[in-house]
Amino acid sequence: MTLDRRDLIKAAAAAGALGTVWPLSVGLSPAQAQDAAQQLGAEYDPAPFTLGVASGDPQAGSVLLWTRLAPEPFAEHQNLPEIVEVEWVVAEDSALSRVVARGTVPASATLGHSVHVPVGGLTPGRHYWYAFKALGTTSRIGRTKTAPLGAVSAVRFASANCQHFTSGYYAAHRGIARENLDFVVHLGDYIYEGGATTGHDREHNAPDPFTVGDYRRRHALYKGDASLREAHAAHPWFLTWDDHEVVNDYSGTGGGAPFLKRRAAAYQAWYEHMPHRDGLTGDSALPDPVIHRRRTWGDLLELTVLDLRSHRSAQNLAGGTILGADQKTWLKQGVSQAPDAWHVWANSIMLSQLRGRPGGSYMFTDQWDGFLAERKEVLGHVHSSGLEDLVVITGDWHSAFVDDIRPDFDNTQSPVIGTEFTAHSISSSAYSADWNRTNGPLMGAGNPHLQYFEGNRYGYDVYEVTPQRFTTHMRVIADRRDPVSPVTTLTSFHVDRGRAGAYEDPSTKNSPAQYRRD
Repeated sequence: MTLDRRDLIKAAAAAGALGTVWPLSVGLSPAQAQDAAQQLGAEYDPAPFTLGVASGDPQAGSVLLWTRLAPEPFAEHQNLPEIVEVEWVVAEDSALSRVVARGTVPASATLGHSVHVPVGGLTPGRHYWYAFKALGTTSRIGRTKTAPLGAVSAVRFASANCQHFTSGYYAAHRGIARENLDFVVHLGDYIYEGGATTGHDREHNAPDPFTVGDYRRRHALYKGDASLREAHAAHPWFLTWDDHEVVNDYSGTGGGAPFLKRRAAAYQAWYEHMPHRDGLTGDSALPDPVIHRRRTWGDLLELTVLDLRSHRSAQNLAGGTILGADQKTWLKQGVSQAPDAWHVWANSIMLSQLRGRPGGSYMFTDQWDGFLAERKEVLGHVHSSGLEDLVVITGDWHSAFVDDIRPDFDNTQSPVIGTEFTAHSISSSAYSADWNRTNGPLMGAGNPHLQYFEGNRYGYDVYEVTPQRFTTHMRVIADRRDPVSPVTTLTSFHVDRGRAGAYEDPSTKNSPAQYRRD
């Protein structure tokens, strides 16, 4: 039998020589780290645009373009001048011949030579193509779309969440890249912190990240999945974050100086690698990412992006907050002043109550179950304001749920005021099939508002929205160990305009699941 270099690397790892072969191991030069990553299946665009291109936060006539100059993606600091001028161009065609905007922007070492270009003056509701040029090289061409104005007959978008690099390939992002979408919403856990792992084809095998350089290398490793870069280049993204972008289950307002320093490093690296419109305030050269925002897609859809990490208190406090005072006021004002449209909340962790069994305790109080008074206040305000057509899209759980949203989840007579769709993960491991088979019915019995649970698969959700109906298609891959795994639709749920509550499409209601409410 002939071993290729990948087999040799894995054999060396099994023999205990991890310190010389895995991409994020201590002591590797940037070139050695990149070579090790490539031997394990990662690949990169031509330098200096190794990490690809992306666009984000589409508005009517405006979009944010992103790239980062990283000729050595695993270097803490690039061997580049302090300032590099980067050209950008936006055109009406994929050949970039009908140019509508162009310019030059400085990429600074202070922010990792990342580039964030807000481009305005574009036509609402149309596709554009864009590219960057620096150091004599032109990037790949990306495609984006601006938000429309006025009457809109349909919108089609997807959500993604929880993409642990070591747990599997990003075939789900390959599927997203090939979907006909207006935009993508990422619901958090874009990267994972943590040290060495074993038993996988794609290992971190590195110390826990603490510095900007550590987090830069972690982002670079994740961007080494070609399908992730393809999905970024295919559609504009809206973004929120959860905990693993920094550290598991953290509270944004807690911790001492060492944690605050770590959080600042993680936030900076996140900003450097995301198509995030925002950041520089006052005379500061560093970003202060503001995540929450409200965007519209014509008269059809209002998207509310929430930040459930930065401003939260510790969980299970009598006066605890998951939103923070300012974001809660902003959210409630938006509910009071909401237009006549579908209202979609991008929510990183489960809003609905989740008990493990009838009369049992809450399964996880890191989600909204750890902030009971604030949840009741917010959902009570939704009900009293008369807001209709609320759909919450959620990540984090690595499994699919469909829940009725009620102002009081313990009262089955409390009215249904919306629907929450929690999506499968891109690759992050869920509970075992045996656990799901045993506990799915218990969760169903313990949560009368739960309609559906399926935890054996991985993928993403696609949402098709018209003035009459909101449809969620659960798109799943066959095998997360296969980077080109095919995508199919597991099941679909509908919500009719003006009628709270979801129902499963008759054509897919016999698909596999561990719980369905009759």
